Amino acid sequence: MEVMVDLFESVLEFSYLGIFFLLILVNAAPLLMPPTWIILASFYAIDTSYDPLVLALVGATGATIGRFILKKVSTLFRKFVQKEQKSNLDAIGNFLNKKRFGYILTSFLFAATPLPSNMLFVTYGLLKAKSIGLYVGFWAGRVASYYLMISISNIVLTPFVELFEERYIGILIADALGISVIVLFTCINWTLLLTKRKFCLLYTSDAADDTPCVDLGGRRII
Repeated sequence: MEVMVDLFESVLEFSYLGIFFLLILVNAAPLLMPPTWIILASFYAIDTSYDPLVLALVGATGATIGRFILKKVSTLFRKFVQKEQKSNLDAIGNFLNKKRFGYILTSFLFAATPLPSNMLFVTYGLLKAKSIGLYVGFWAGRVASYYLMISISNIVLTPFVELFEERYIGILIADALGISVIVLFTCINWTLLLTKRKFCLLYTSDAADDTPCVDLGGRRII
């Protein structure tokens, strides 16, 4: 706890600018980071002279820049993805690109709710998503959620802090679930799902010989 107190005091010396850069660092990390609304609400609890709306705007901007960095770094991991999976990911990427509000709504949903947005932007990186809408939706969702949580922090802050304080089990579980979702996401046969509305998973083992789902290329899917 002393380390956290020292960190908060150091950031507070730089006011909104310090919080802004802290949020960039936290959101650029893919794993083991606490919910950023807790960080903002904690700063507000320490010093109520902060304006909740300005704090939300600063936090959302820093968070969006951090997620931008995370997405860029995640793009590098495409080199470790098999060629078939790259084509499969491109299928869902192209589908979202054709939807006018596809990225905006998806990003807003993750930003405005407790859903783990770190893994969302890792997925965006794997998709090589380039739509500005994903940042617009994320920023707007973060402003709304941050302002709400900061405003009611006197009610919800203590229970959540106790959950994450000295016990990272909640963060580890959230990250583990997020990684599992990404693995599942990359294994879904998006071409088949989008064209024939049939849910199947890519599968390369001969153990799938008896399954009813087989694509035109001969790859086994379940």
